[in-house]
Amino acid sequence: MRESLIMKIHYGTALAAVALVAVHILFRLTQGFAESLSYESVIANYQFLPYAGMLEIILILLSIHGFNGLRVILIELKQGQSYEKAVSYGCIAAMVAVIAYGSRTILMTSMGMI
Repeated sequence: MRESLIMKIHYGTALAAVALVAVHILFRLTQGFAESLSYESVIANYQFLPYAGMLEIILILLSIHGFNGLRVILIELKQGQSYEKAVSYGCIAAMVAVIAYGSRTILMTSMGMI
């Protein structure tokens, strides 16, 4: 993938994440911040499927954005085609692992398994 396209994805995920995290914070503020941290409230939020979906989208956006940023930083430290491939594949693998684990948590909580 061309580096310019990767950076466009990086900027797009940043903008989308800022918007969705703002919505997430507004949800917390309308509920009363301290009250929204109670166990029952957190579980109820996860079981509200539109909210759980928004959390899933935030997880994906922030994972893509964060691991792409890490990839860019690591590639700036050292160049070389094999090093860049290793860094890219390593970041993709870590991103997939974080998304899979976070998605599992969101899915289990929204289904009442926790």
